[in-house]
Amino acid sequence: MNARERLVTSAQELLWERGYGGTSPKAVQERAGAGQGSMYHHFAGKADLTAAALERTAAAERERAESVLGGDGPALERIAAYLRRERPALRGCPIGRHAADPDLVADPALRAPVEQTFAWLRDRLAGIVAEGQRDGELRADVEPAAIAAAVVAAVQGGYVLARAAGAQEAFDLAVDGAVLLVEGLRA
Repeated sequence: MNARERLVTSAQELLWERGYGGTSPKAVQERAGAGQGSMYHHFAGKADLTAAALERTAAAERERAESVLGGDGPALERIAAYLRRERPALRGCPIGRHAADPDLVADPALRAPVEQTFAWLRDRLAGIVAEGQRDGELRADVEPAAIAAAVVAAVQGGYVLARAAGAQEAFDLAVDGAVLLVEGLRA
């Protein structure tokens, strides 16, 4: 890995562990084994490096979600598979935890990958719900966008509950409840 890649990867890890405020350029450089000159050769500063790291994290999260949502099978099965996908809940969502970082969300350029990832995910899930309605699998009287938002909220809320309880089981219970609710939409 070249220095730029090591810096971005290190920033991704530290942002997930510590958040924006807790991630210093010096800590990123130390983890990456790169000097200050190397960092500022590739990035204008902390915000520029953070934007690159968040873009990469967002792309990886969309890819992970799509690997489940884009599979074969009925809509309900794909949504349930997305909900029950293995996640390290105690670490929090690699993207979602940044939505609670006031310094990050105050900067439109840094907030953009978070905002765009959630918009993509809601749209993708709403499309699957609509597909299930077209196929006669899901009730026609439900609003796909509302169901999609509830699914995303259940996952993000599950992360919060797990971190607050210090237990993966809190996340698992939240997503199991969401699966039960979604299964109640059968036609």
